Amino acid sequence: MVWRELAKVAAAGAVAVSRALARAVREEFNSSREAARRSAAAADTSGADNGGTAPTSSTPPTAKSSAAERRRAIERKALLTNTRLGITLQESMQILDVQTPLDADEIQKKYEHLFNANDRKKGGTLYLQAKVFRAKERLDAEANTEC
Repeated sequence: MVWRELAKVAAAGAVAVSRALARAVREEFNSSREAARRSAAAADTSGADNGGTAPTSSTPPTAKSSAAERRRAIERKALLTNTRLGITLQESMQILDVQTPLDADEIQKKYEHLFNANDRKKGGTLYLQAKVFRAKERLDAEANTEC
């Protein structure tokens, strides 16, 4: 009789824990999705230098405002790429140890070295291989936008 009651208590506890875990995972997924949505919205709605309003038709665009618009467009594209790939350009450059004039051959050489060095057969981890892969993917995306 005691065993039956203990089994009921254990089953009830397992149900409660599984429900709480499912709810926590669901909330985390929703908050992650909302954060990505906010980040993308912030990139799309970055305001202009004149208080967030677009220039009117009576004021001609100046070289300064067009340069600012180009800079914002580049920043917006970088933010969207960061959001999509999950890694920043600076972090990618630090992982693969490359400098600003991005050279495709140097990136490929360092990627292959680090990817092979972190092979599980050699004592590496899948996590490190994934970081190296994402870094190369981000640098490739940046190189494609520069072309």
